[in-house]
Amino acid sequence: MFADYHVHTAFSDDSVYPMENVIQDAIAMHMDEICFTEHVDYGIKFDQEPGKPILYRGNEPLTNCDYPLYMKTIQEMKKKYGHKITIKTGMEFGMQKHTIPQYQALFDRYPFDFILLSIHEIDNQEFWNQEYLQGKSQKEVYEGYYHALYELVSSYKNYSVLGHMDLINRYDKRGVYPFEKIKPWIQKVLEVVIQDHKGIEINTSSKRYGLQDSTPSKEILQLYHDLGGTILTIGSDSHKPEHLGTGIQEAKEMLKAIGFQTYCTFEKMTPIFHRL
Repeated sequence: MFADYHVHTAFSDDSVYPMENVIQDAIAMHMDEICFTEHVDYGIKFDQEPGKPILYRGNEPLTNCDYPLYMKTIQEMKKKYGHKITIKTGMEFGMQKHTIPQYQALFDRYPFDFILLSIHEIDNQEFWNQEYLQGKSQKEVYEGYYHALYELVSSYKNYSVLGHMDLINRYDKRGVYPFEKIKPWIQKVLEVVIQDHKGIEINTSSKRYGLQDSTPSKEILQLYHDLGGTILTIGSDSHKPEHLGTGIQEAKEMLKAIGFQTYCTFEKMTPIFHRL
């Protein structure tokens, strides 16, 4: 099984990669299955509404996925390419606690195979532009991040796996905060995830971002294994042709070395296990 379970297209505000091109490229790579996970970031971005102008910050559209067109296009792609590759419907929920009702309404509106639960901002302060990190110590940044993640997994249950669980590492220019200092917070999160029969993702974008460790780190993956976690997906976090499918085989080898025996694809929010 060769599957990529974190893929963005032009339906995400930070990609211009047409969905049909992604599928054609995946078929050319002999991929068996692909799951699209377009961005939704309530709190800082807005749904596209017919007749209303798109809001911009500079050249960046502050828009979530166009859900009706996305769902319609996926169905068209399944009809056209479904005999060559399995296509799954997903989204990446960039959630904050105060936005949970909006995500629940969206989840109830459409049939999903897979939901990545991610944090890209806290209190509407984004990570990528350093807004959330500014003026905070590393202790405050990391404890705040994992506390927010713990609140989400404790409050919201309609997701499949946690996306890039230690994403905050990517944006902290002071270097990675020691694992042992943050381990109790991470363990609290993982215990809820496992209890709820949810999982975590291995996000293979770590190399292209210049990180020294995997995402999540090998220490987090080992802890998840030791706590009894078994639900894992692997995704490239693709936004461009050169991202698609990268690092997936290497991620499988790393998981086997830790002691995992299986990883997952999803159908109608239910994990399907495959041997590594």
